[in-house]
Amino acid sequence: MFEATISVADPEVLMPLFGPSDRHVRQIRETLGVAVSARNGAIHVSGNEDAVRTASEVIKKLQNRLHQRGALFSEDVNDILSHVSQATPGVEEHPPIAVLSDARQIHPRTAGQQAYVDAIENHELVFGVGPAGTGKTFLAVAMAVAALKKEAIKKIVLVRPAVEAGESLGFLPGDIEAKINPYLRPLLDALRDIIDYEQFKRYTEQDVIEVIPLAYMRGRTLNEAFIILDEAQNASVSQMKMFLTRMGVGSKIVVAGDITQIDLPPHQRSGLVDALGRLRNIEGFCSVMLTESDIVRHRLVQDIVRAYEDVNTKSRKEKSR
Repeated sequence: MFEATISVADPEVLMPLFGPSDRHVRQIRETLGVAVSARNGAIHVSGNEDAVRTASEVIKKLQNRLHQRGALFSEDVNDILSHVSQATPGVEEHPPIAVLSDARQIHPRTAGQQAYVDAIENHELVFGVGPAGTGKTFLAVAMAVAALKKEAIKKIVLVRPAVEAGESLGFLPGDIEAKINPYLRPLLDALRDIIDYEQFKRYTEQDVIEVIPLAYMRGRTLNEAFIILDEAQNASVSQMKMFLTRMGVGSKIVVAGDITQIDLPPHQRSGLVDALGRLRNIEGFCSVMLTESDIVRHRLVQDIVRAYEDVNTKSRKEKSR
């Protein structure tokens, strides 16, 4: 039995950190199989050594996020659990992705994730396609930060279509930054899990890191840049063409998406689906298909994805009769 102790400077943060009825801690316990308790002004974690180390990292990241935002939600716990580096048992451990902080090590956790990282390393244009929780966005962002560290690129550009997922958000108050922030939040969260806040702030102020909606890419040419399009299934065919042709000299593009979660109108073809067919014979292009076995979020996510896939498969069979 291995035990770790995490100091807490302010005991008042324990309640929001643990969550209502210890909900956040319960997520950590169930996912990692560790015991977590608070006593004498500190958090104590016990269990398998690897799991304890992972849980400790998760708790420290939750402390940082709570400090930055003033509140925590179950989505924060799921997000950090999915991003914390820990090799999956039975999968060969590969060299870590060299992000900016030497203390932060990010490993692909499945064979599919390793294939995705290798593809990004060796190709100029990569499509990563798979269900939620397979690390498509997080690993791409980590590779972008690693490229920046090696000075292989001069700029990181993170892009997302501003498409609502099945519900209208209505009028959003504030300036343009406030209006687009909800769409870009997942990319911002991935970045802040990899580099610290001060570093992130400095890079955004210097325009080394840019996070923008897809529509803002029109008319640009990006040289020596690492460009990531997230939620690419929600780009139209014309938007995908526009995005891909922004590629300048010395640049790399990674396109990430899930073709089972298209939020476009029924009559509109997904640019991701279209591009996978159009580009397959182009030199320098590579597509990696991640599956439910590559999901590294909460243990229930694999079952949820499988349940929806089973329903969709049954529906297609009935329509084909």
